[in-house]
Amino acid sequence: MSACCTATGMAPQSYDLTKRINVEDKRLLNCKQVDVNQLMPLKYHWAWEHYLNGCNNNWLPSEVPMQRDIELWKSDALSDAERQVIMRNLGFFSTGESLVGNNIVLAIFKHITNPEARQYLLRQAFEEAVHTHTFHYIVESLGLDEREVFNMYHEVASIQGKDDFVMNLTADVMRDGFSTETTEGIQQFIKNLVGFYVIMEGIFFYSGFVMILSFHRQNRMTGIGEQFQYILRDETIHLNFGVDLINTIKEENAGVWTPELQEEICEMIREAVKYEIQYAEDCLPKGILGLNANLFREYVQHVADRRLERIGLRALYGSRNPFPWMSETIDLSKEKNFFETRVTEYQTAASLEW
Repeated sequence: MSACCTATGMAPQSYDLTKRINVEDKRLLNCKQVDVNQLMPLKYHWAWEHYLNGCNNNWLPSEVPMQRDIELWKSDALSDAERQVIMRNLGFFSTGESLVGNNIVLAIFKHITNPEARQYLLRQAFEEAVHTHTFHYIVESLGLDEREVFNMYHEVASIQGKDDFVMNLTADVMRDGFSTETTEGIQQFIKNLVGFYVIMEGIFFYSGFVMILSFHRQNRMTGIGEQFQYILRDETIHLNFGVDLINTIKEENAGVWTPELQEEICEMIREAVKYEIQYAEDCLPKGILGLNANLFREYVQHVADRRLERIGLRALYGSRNPFPWMSETIDLSKEKNFFETRVTEYQTAASLEW
């Protein structure tokens, strides 16, 4: 017996070394076997891989110089239509990213009981904070009216419609008495995951990426463009994690993936596509940079089909991808120059693989 135990009268602690956590008990939902965040042994290696990929894309907006953007914004070289596209995107993303972060912290984290999946959610929540910081950094750098940008949700109907669409899903999961211990509860939780990972991050955000990166392809607004490239990479990992999360919950909970739920999700996608087309028409009433609302209609429908297929549903639209260069943007390694502008080096030596 140690002197410490003797002096205090405490008995020496004993441990049941025969008790080990069965890796199969570490379920995504309703795990009652693990009473601490016991990361090892890993059950879902895909969750840990997404976490490591997120770490490899570590960045902060303040690392990206904004001087060229400031000079261009203060000049007469941007048309009113081009300025509107930039402002509308800043207005949507400034609230959209924070809504995703809120949903992770307030709705998803509570019900995901697997430690490695929670590890990724913690990482993602940090990234959402960085993204919100990014839009504040851009607004501050360009000398924009902060209230106009961050309050655009209340003033632009196409932005409000998209935000309200996903906020209602968060409210459904946060209501008193909600639980994932019933089939109906798991189905509602899946709809929340689809709403944020597949729709918000996998569809709504991608139109904005095209709009801003179209400036960057012309070597304009390069600081904002670099930051959007980093965000695009983060969101690609978020989407991949969300798809794996949804598909694994489906596999582990027999009876939840009913034809009725599948039709509900298809209807959610249809509604989301309508919102996003309305947003594109609002941002591009006349078209700029070779972009117009009709091209975005095709793009949104094409992206929606790819997202549906990844969660095991049939494509709805059959539209082509009018912006194939977006795939090239995602696939570029960090060492390359993006469209004549050098991207700030990531904080880690490892390179991302897609």
